[in-house]
Amino acid sequence: MARKPPSHLDEDAWLEVIGKMDEVYSQLVQDEIELEQKNAELEQSQQFIASMLGSMSDILLACDPEGLIEESNPSLRKLVGSDERGVLGRSVYSLLGDDASVERLRHLLGGLRRDNASASLEVNLRGADGALLPVDLSCTVRSGAHGRCLGHVLVGRPLGELQHAYRQLHDAHEALKRTQQQLLHAEKMASLGRLVAGVAHELNNPISFVLANTHVLGGYGKRLQDYLHAVHEEQPLAQREMLRRQLRIDPLLADLPSLIEGTLEGAQRTADIVSALKRFSAMDRGHPGEAALNDVIERAIHWITRGTAPDLVVHWQPAGDVQVQGNAGQLLQVLMNLTQNAYDAARSVAAEPPQLWIALAREPGWAALTLHDNGPGIAEQHLSQVFEPFFTTKPAGQGTGLGLAISYGIVERCGGSLEAGNHPAGGAIFRLRLPVLD
Repeated sequence: MARKPPSHLDEDAWLEVIGKMDEVYSQLVQDEIELEQKNAELEQSQQFIASMLGSMSDILLACDPEGLIEESNPSLRKLVGSDERGVLGRSVYSLLGDDASVERLRHLLGGLRRDNASASLEVNLRGADGALLPVDLSCTVRSGAHGRCLGHVLVGRPLGELQHAYRQLHDAHEALKRTQQQLLHAEKMASLGRLVAGVAHELNNPISFVLANTHVLGGYGKRLQDYLHAVHEEQPLAQREMLRRQLRIDPLLADLPSLIEGTLEGAQRTADIVSALKRFSAMDRGHPGEAALNDVIERAIHWITRGTAPDLVVHWQPAGDVQVQGNAGQLLQVLMNLTQNAYDAARSVAAEPPQLWIALAREPGWAALTLHDNGPGIAEQHLSQVFEPFFTTKPAGQGTGLGLAISYGIVERCGGSLEAGNHPAGGAIFRLRLPVLD
């Protein structure tokens, strides 16, 4: 039977089928390319996760709600002495070394079901050598898309490592405290140096006066001994009278009372200076007590101007007695530091003469003290840094950068405040507020 030739319609249908096949093939090729890209990305993600797990020093494992291990990291497997195949699918409770740890972990995981809930506990793992290894575990719920508990993630670190890290932290903290104490001691020694300079100058006059009077008294004593020796030997009256005139006994006796009085006055002045020094040298004693602020201010001015700043002109008029909360010795350190800084600032611009204005005012419950110098003031960018430890604008070797930081801490412990700024007329101004004791 003869075949019919294909019609024009049949040719169009075949062409359409062939076109569709080309489209499907192209789409298959494109899908295969995308699938290969996705597989490469997935492989990279798996490698990244594997490297992350491998680099962790902490132990990590993930388990299902029944406690069967689904994932672990090399640190855990090394700790328990097993490979990945030996851990996968194993019960997390089989890794524990005693019944008490099993019970604690079972109780914790059984009650830990809420989305993103977490808790911590200590358990004993059974090490590769069979020894018990205390571990601090942090347990977190692993949730699905709808918040359903899919299992738990356990991350932990052997307590031996934690204790070692704690010891290192403790040692570093102790070293930091020692360094801080040394720096504080250095600043206090600098303050003490300024104080000693003033004390040395202050003591020089009465001690020199007492020393001179003592030499005179020594000479008087020798002349009196010679005269008394002649009297005791009952020498002739004429001879004794001549000796009396030669030794100037009458002027000597007339001068003795004033000489002794002056010597006692010098000794008393020395005792007063030492007593004042003792009252104000208690830099670290106890909690804040009571201090006469006027007395502290005058003493700070006295020691600084008698020591390191003899040409400082201080404008200060004591007001009524103000008793404030604070340690007198520590407040003296603050006022000496502020006074010395004012002098240094004025000297840095060759101000003639260096001057400091001090004003004390009473506010309800507070004593407000301001100190204003005729120096260059504080640069705007430095105003927020002046009380920071180690910050200083002085040349190298002339400042530790701790004076204002220590002063700020002292005032704060007294319940007060210390602020820095610039005076409208020029120069720096420090405002000190301290609680008043009624």
